[in-house]
Amino acid sequence: MNSAVNVEWQPVCRLEEVLPGTGVGVRLAGGQAALFRTREDELFALDNHDPFSRANVLSRGLLGSLGGKKVVASPIYKQHFCLDSGQCLEDESVRLTVYPVRLNGSQVEVGVAV
Repeated sequence: MNSAVNVEWQPVCRLEEVLPGTGVGVRLAGGQAALFRTREDELFALDNHDPFSRANVLSRGLLGSLGGKKVVASPIYKQHFCLDSGQCLEDESVRLTVYPVRLNGSQVEVGVAV
């Protein structure tokens, strides 16, 4: 997300609702995101829509690392998407939207461009 864009913080869930090492699908104004909590307690949010299968399934993907990058593997065709950038590692022409995430007490909030 461009840092010059204004962001509206949308509460999506409580931290304890996302187990470490997993993801959940969350609703945003105008769409869905896949919210991930790593085993190191880092939070990431990407588009939930897998452009290869055309299904909203990335929140069910497996977290891991590949080539020194933290990634989620799509549960359908197994493409890997970088959690930091949204870049598909198998197809450099494909990049998902990455949303800023913050913790406000125990409430997880995702930034949506306004």
